[in-house]
Amino acid sequence: MNKDGELIQILLVEDNPADIRITQEVLKDAKVANDLHIARDGEEGLAFLRREGDFAGSPEIDLVLLDLNMPRMGGLEVLEEMRKDERLRHTPVVVLTTSEAEADVLRAYDNGSNAYVTKPVDLDQFVKVVRGIEEFWLGIVRLPQRTVLA
Repeated sequence: MNKDGELIQILLVEDNPADIRITQEVLKDAKVANDLHIARDGEEGLAFLRREGDFAGSPEIDLVLLDLNMPRMGGLEVLEEMRKDERLRHTPVVVLTTSEAEADVLRAYDNGSNAYVTKPVDLDQFVKVVRGIEEFWLGIVRLPQRTVLA
């Protein structure tokens, strides 16, 4: 929970069902109360964040976990759009991807990523990575206070 006693709102933008399931399981047992929302591609993720269309009633997000390689709109495009949007530019984004390419790392940071984490192939290591993100971003870091969107 945040300092106001509300659940931490997390958006996972991910197209891999196995990675979604593992992340859900790890965050379900997290020490910090959170509500995990899923967007299965970049366009859906951006619509959720902007509260457009089917997502008009969505909560404001405290933290985004963003895959890079997705259909329709990739994570780098989502990140670029978020940083152009006055309402979303301060929302923390952790890129969580299989890409180890230095060009992707640089582009993610150039586009305003707050962290870049490479997903391990091994299941146990993936669980450790998600727990590490949870521990750091939900337990140590102070997230920006939510604002009311116009």
